Amino acid sequence: MRTQLTTYFARLFAGDLSAFGGPVTDEAVAGHIRAEQMALVLGYSVGIMLANACNALVLAIALWQSPDRIPALVWAAAVASAAIAFGLQSRAARRITKPQFVSRRTMHRLVRNAFVLGAAWGIVPVAFFTDASTGGQLVITCLCSGMLAGGALAFATIPIAAIAFTAPIFVGIAICLGRNGDLAFLLIAFLVVVYGSVLIRGVFVNSFSFARRVTQQIEAERTVRLDPLTHLPNRVAFNETLEAALKRLALSGEEFAVLLLDLDRFKEVNDKFGHPAGDEFLVQVASRLQRCTRAAEHVARIGGDEFALVMANLARPEDALEIAERFVAAFEEPFRIEGRQVVGATSVGIVLAPRDGTTPLDIMKNADAALYRAKKAGPGTIRFFEEADDRVSRDRKALQSDLEGAIARNELFLVFQPFLDLDQSRITGFEALLRWQHPERGLVPPSEFIPIAEETGLIHEIGEWVIRRACATVAKWPDEIRVAVNFSAAQFHNAGILQIIVQALSDAKIAPHRLEIEITESMLLSKYGSAEPVLNALLQLGVTVALDDFGTGFSSLTYLRKLPFSRIKVDQSFIRDMLVQPDCAAIVKSVVSLARDLDIGVVAEGVETADQLEYLRQINCDEVQGYLISRPVSADGVLALLETKKYRATFAA
Repeated sequence: MRTQLTTYFARLFAGDLSAFGGPVTDEAVAGHIRAEQMALVLGYSVGIMLANACNALVLAIALWQSPDRIPALVWAAAVASAAIAFGLQSRAARRITKPQFVSRRTMHRLVRNAFVLGAAWGIVPVAFFTDASTGGQLVITCLCSGMLAGGALAFATIPIAAIAFTAPIFVGIAICLGRNGDLAFLLIAFLVVVYGSVLIRGVFVNSFSFARRVTQQIEAERTVRLDPLTHLPNRVAFNETLEAALKRLALSGEEFAVLLLDLDRFKEVNDKFGHPAGDEFLVQVASRLQRCTRAAEHVARIGGDEFALVMANLARPEDALEIAERFVAAFEEPFRIEGRQVVGATSVGIVLAPRDGTTPLDIMKNADAALYRAKKAGPGTIRFFEEADDRVSRDRKALQSDLEGAIARNELFLVFQPFLDLDQSRITGFEALLRWQHPERGLVPPSEFIPIAEETGLIHEIGEWVIRRACATVAKWPDEIRVAVNFSAAQFHNAGILQIIVQALSDAKIAPHRLEIEITESMLLSKYGSAEPVLNALLQLGVTVALDDFGTGFSSLTYLRKLPFSRIKVDQSFIRDMLVQPDCAAIVKSVVSLARDLDIGVVAEGVETADQLEYLRQINCDEVQGYLISRPVSADGVLALLETKKYRATFAA
C-alpha cells in the first residue's frame, strides 16, 4: 500500500495526468509531454513574472499610507526581485533549443516554485487586508483575483502546478474573509469560490485535451521519424538532433561529437543468407548499438547499413572514443540468425564540433571522410577526422565526378595481355585490361577508380562498355583467339548482366566461346550464395568462366567441386616464388594435377623468367601469362603480335 501511495504521489507531483484520471503513457511519452508543458510555461513566464513585479509595485503604492507600509515594501521588493530574476532565467532558457524530454525532477522543481509564488501571494490578504484602507482592500482583492486567473493561465496544462499556485491564494482569501462577517465579503468569498472552481475545471479540461493532442502528435512523429525495421530514429530524426546540437553549440557553446558507423559484412549476410536474414541482422545490430549509448542518446539508422549518433554535451574527445570502442566491441560475439552464427564488424568515423565543422553539411562530409579512412584500415577500426581526410575526400569526389563522364569523353580504353599455350607455343587469347587516360591526372590506375565505380554504381555502365568493346575488338581477330574480361562483384550480381552479354555477342557477331568471364576467388567468398545459377547460365550460353587469383581465398576446392569453371588462373604470388620456395612449387604442381583430373584448364599468372616458363612446361601447365610473354598491348598491337613469326619461335619447346 505504501509503495502504491509513493508511486501515486511521484506521478502526481511530476505532473502526470494519469494521477487525475487522465491518459496513461509510458515514461518516454510522459517525458515528451512534460517537455511540451514546460515549453508553454516558459512561453508565459516572462509576461507572468513581469505582471508579478508590476502587481507587487501596485500593492506597495496602495499600502503606502497603511500601518503595514514597511512589511508591504519588504514583501513587494522580495516578490518583484524574485519575479525579475526568474523572468530573466526563463528568457535565457527559451533561447536554448527546446528539449525533447523533461525529467520528473525538473517538473517537481516547477511545482515547488509554483507553490512558493502562490504562497507569497496568499500571504497578502492575511497580512495586509484588515488594516488597509477601503481602496487598499479593493486593490488587494483585484490583485488576488488577477493572480488566480494568471496562475490558471500560466499552468493551464499542468493541473498539479495550477493547484500548487492557486491553493495558497484561496486559503489566504478564505482566512481574510472569514475574519469579517460583512455580507459583502461573504458574497466576494462566494464569487471567488465559483470563479476558482471554473478556472481549475478549465485547467483539467485543457490539460487532458493537450495531453491527448501531444500523444497523437508523438505517434505521428514516430511514424515519420522512426525506422520501421529497427525502431531506431531514422535520418529525419537524426538530422533534427544534429540541427538541435548545432543550435545549442551556437547559443551556449555546448560541444558535441558525431559518430558514423558502417557495417563491414552486411552485404555478405544479405547475399549469402537472403534479405530476411539481413533484416534480422540489422535488428540485432540496432539492439546492441543502442545498449552502448548513454541514457538520453539514441543511435539512428540513416541508411541501409549505416548508423549514426550525436553525442551531446561532450566533455572530452575520449568520451566519444569510449562509445566508439563499445560499438566495435559489440560485434565481438557472433550473431545468431536463423540457426546460424554470423560474424559481424563495424568501422567508426568520429567528428568533433566545432573543431571539425559547424554546419550539418560539413560535419557529415567530414564524418564520411573519417569513416572511409577507417574502412580502408580494416574491419573494427575507429578514426577521428583529420585535415588530410578532407583533402582525400575532395580528391575522391572530384575523381568520381570525372569518372561519370569518362565514357562519353572517350577517356577509357582497353589494353590486352596474351595467354600462351605451352603445348602448341601459340597465343590462344588475351585478357582485356581497363585503363583510364585522365586529361589532367594522366593514366589513373584501376586500383583507384574501380573501387569508386563499384561504390557509386558506375561499374554497371563501365562494365557494359568493357564487355561491348572487348567483343567488338575480338571480332577483328582470328576465330581461334578468345578475350577474357574481369568481372567485379557488383557486375556479377547485376540482374541484367546475362542480357548485356547476349546483346554484346550478337552485335559483334562472335561465337560465345570466344568470350571468357574472369571472377576472383575473394569475390566468391562473399557472394557464393548466388554464384552458381549465374555461372550455369553463362555456360549454357557458351561463354567460358575462369576463376582468377586461385589459391588466395579459403574455399577453393569447394568452388571447384560446386561451380562450373572452364579454367583457373594460379595467382602470381605462387608463380613468383615457386623456384625458390618448395612449398609454392608443390602448390602449383598440385593445382595443375588437380585441374587436369577435373578437366579444367590452368593458366599461370605473372610469368617473368624463362626458368619459370620451363618449370611450368615440365609440369604440364596449359597456359601462361606475364611480362615474359608480353606486356599489355593496344588493340592494334594484338594483330602485330599474332603475326610475328619470331615471337612464336621464341617460346617453342
